[in-house]
This record gives sequence, C-alpha cells and structure tokens, in this order.
Amino acid sequence: MKVAGAVAGALLVLTAVAAAPAQAAGYRYWSFWESDGGKPWTYATQGPATARPADGDALGFRFAISNGTDDTSLPSVAPDFPGICGDVEKKDGTKRIAVVVDFGGPADAPPGEAPPKKLIKVGCAEVREDATGAEALAAVAKPLRYDSSAMLCGIAGYPAHGCGEQVTGKTPASAAPAASEGSGGGPSFGVLVGGAAVLALGGAAIWKARRRA
Repeated sequence: MKVAGAVAGALLVLTAVAAAPAQAAGYRYWSFWESDGGKPWTYATQGPATARPADGDALGFRFAISNGTDDTSLPSVAPDFPGICGDVEKKDGTKRIAVVVDFGGPADAPPGEAPPKKLIKVGCAEVREDATGAEALAAVAKPLRYDSSAMLCGIAGYPAHGCGEQVTGKTPASAAPAASEGSGGGPSFGVLVGGAAVLALGGAAIWKARRRA
C-alpha cells in the first residue's frame, strides 16, 4: 500500500506540473512568416529587410504576444497566392508576392491602442525581381515603422507606439501554440525536466517504502 501511495503521489505531482498554466514573459511584436510555392506558413529565419522572396511566394505578418517561435500565432489567412495574385499578370523585370497582414486581436493590442477594424489585409505586391520582403510589404501596407536596430515595429500605422516590448503574465489565447506543419508540439523542456525530477523523487519514496516492509 505504501508503494502504491508513493507512485500515486508522484504521478499527481507530475500531472500538476504538466497542467500548470504558462506564466512566462512573452513579447508583443510583428512575427514574419513565409510560404514557398503554396506550402504552409513557416516561421522566417531572417528579417523581411534581407529576405528575397521569389515570384509566386507569399509573406505573412502577424501581430501577437508570443513566448517564442514555436508558439507564435500563425497568420489566420492561408498563403493563397492564386487567390491573392491570380489576377495580376507577371511583367518582365518584376515578381508578384502575395502579402498577408494579420493585425491580431484586442488581447494583443498595446495599452491604449486597438487593432484596425479590418483585422486582415491582403494584397499582391508587384515589385522588381531583386526586391526584398520589406519592399513587398511596403507596396501593400504602408506606412511601416522601424526602430533604430531595423526591427519592424508597425505595419499600416499599427501599433503607433512600442516595439517588441516584454509582456509578463499569462499568455493570451491568441498566442497559444498553433498546430501547424513544421511546428514542434509536446511539453516544454522545463516540464520534462520537472517531470523527471518528480519521478526520481517518487522512485526514492518507493525504495524507502520497500526497505520498511
């Protein structure tokens, strides 16, 4: 009975660790996503100022509070190049880029600000062949705002202030982990380490209970 009680106690603590709500600090910022030839959104590995999409690609921008790239909200509109750029004919010396801008929701808005009434903006950027992602975005959603380190802070005038500020507290629903292709799921490393420690303590309790029996 003592052994069974020790095991049950360890499992209960492990369950509590795994079920604890996220309280880690997050950041409020514009995340940048890419889609190559109609593939699902993937988190960009470089900024829009250096990315050089090809004709037929799509770029996505989402304003949200996130704890990292794995749980940053995806743009809520699919990277539908034919639907966004299908009526735009390719011209010599230019390329067409489908641009999706997702302004997020009220829970993501900085204090004193609200997202635009139209939360999604899409457009087909027709730019020169060597244009960057930032130039494609500017063709669809001016004005853009950057900080001194060239971080993208505002799109189409939103938000008017702030840039990548830290937000402490429970992660809002809009920044919950997104189930998408290419994104890792499952418990965090911290939860796994905590669970291993709990199980180790449970094993020690079982060993002691057996010695007493």
